[in-house]
Amino acid sequence: MTGTASPPRPRRRIFADLTPLRTSAHYRRLWVGSTISWMGQAMTALAISLQVYAITGSSFSVGLVGLFSLVPLVAFGLYGGAIADTVDRRKLGLYSATGLTVLSVGLAAAALLDYHRVWLLYTVVALQAVCGALNGPARSAMIPRLLPAEQLPAANALNSVTMTSGMMAGPVLGGLIVGWWGYQAAYLIDAVTFVAALYAMWRLPSMLPEGRKGRASVLDGLRFLGTRPNIRMTFFADLAAMVLAQPRALFPAIAVLWYGGDAKTVGLLVAAPAVGALLGGLFSGWQGRIRRHGLAILLSVAGWGLAVAVFGLTRNLWLGLFFLALAGAADTISMVFRSTMLQAATPDGMRGRLQGVFIVVVAGGPRLGDFLAGTAADLTSPAVAITGGGAACVLVLGLLAARWRAFARYDARSPQA
Repeated sequence: MTGTASPPRPRRRIFADLTPLRTSAHYRRLWVGSTISWMGQAMTALAISLQVYAITGSSFSVGLVGLFSLVPLVAFGLYGGAIADTVDRRKLGLYSATGLTVLSVGLAAAALLDYHRVWLLYTVVALQAVCGALNGPARSAMIPRLLPAEQLPAANALNSVTMTSGMMAGPVLGGLIVGWWGYQAAYLIDAVTFVAALYAMWRLPSMLPEGRKGRASVLDGLRFLGTRPNIRMTFFADLAAMVLAQPRALFPAIAVLWYGGDAKTVGLLVAAPAVGALLGGLFSGWQGRIRRHGLAILLSVAGWGLAVAVFGLTRNLWLGLFFLALAGAADTISMVFRSTMLQAATPDGMRGRLQGVFIVVVAGGPRLGDFLAGTAADLTSPAVAITGGGAACVLVLGLLAARWRAFARYDARSPQA
C-alpha cells in the first residue's frame, strides 16, 4: 500500500487536562504552591472567624471580618493590577506572598502569647486582603507567559480545582486543627504552607510586562476595557449571574422554611455548589477542544441561572442540592472560559490591570448579590427571590448577547478583545 498515513485522532479527554503540569516546570511549581497555600489561607480564614466569635460572642463581629476583607480587596484590586503592569511580576508575587507569610506568623505569635484582641484580627484580615490584591493580578498575568495559548483553558480549569478544593477542605482542616491544638497551630501551618508558594515564585524567571512605559495608569486600563466589547462582556455576564442569581444569603432561611432542617442543612446547601464546581474542574478535559469561548460563556452562565431558578422551585432537599451542584459546575465552566479569554485577548502590558478588574468583579459581585437576594426575599419571599433572580439572570444575559452579537462568535484561534 502507498500513500501517507492519516494523522492520529486527538485523544478524547474526560478528566482535567494535565498537559500544563507536564510541559511547564514553572507552571507546575506555581500550581502546587498555590494549591497548598490556598488550603492554608482557607484554614486561617476559618480560624480567624472562630477566634473573633470566641473573643466577642457576636455574630455581627464575625460578619465584620468579611467587610474588613472585602473593602481593601476591591480598593486595592485595581491598583494591584496597575502595579503588576509596571514592575517585575515575579518580584511583586514574591513580596506579596512574603507579606502573607509574615501576617500568618504574626497571628500565630499573638495566639501563643495569649494576646487576643479583635482589632488585631481585623487589621490582619485587611492587610491580608491588600497582599492578596497585589498577588492575584501578578500571578494570573504570569500564566500566559508560562504556557502556550492552547493550554490556557486547561490551566484555568486546574486553577479552579485549586480554589474549590481549598474552599472545601481548608475550613474542615482548620476546624479540626483549632479544636485539637488551638488557633496558633492553624496559623503556623498556614505560614508553613507558604513555603511552597514562595519557592515557586523564587524559581520563576523575571516577568517584566511587555512594552511597559513607566507608570501604568488604572484609568488607562479602564479606558482600554471600554474599547474592548468582548472582554467587557465577560464581566457583564459574570455580574448577571452573581448579582441577580446569588441564593447564598438565603440558605439559612430556606434550610428551615423549605426543608425543616438546621445548621447541618445549611452546611449541605453551602457545600453543594462547591462540590459541583470541583467536579466541573475535575471533568474539564473536553474544554480544551472548544473554540467558541464567548458562546460557551453564554451557555454556562445561562445554565447557572436556570439551575438556580429551578432550585427555587424545589422542596426536596436532595433535588435542591443536585441543582445547586449543577449551578456550581456551570459557574466553573464560565470561569475557565472567562479567564482564558481575558488572558488570551489582552496585551501583556494590560493584563495586570484587567486582572485587577476581574478581582473586583469576582469579589464584589457575590456580595452585592447577597444584599439583593436578602432584600428581595424580605419584600416578597425566598422562592420569588431565588427563582426570579435566576430568570432575571437568563433574561439580562439574553439582552446582553443581543446587544453584542459578536461575543457569541468569538473564536479562540483568533482572539479579539
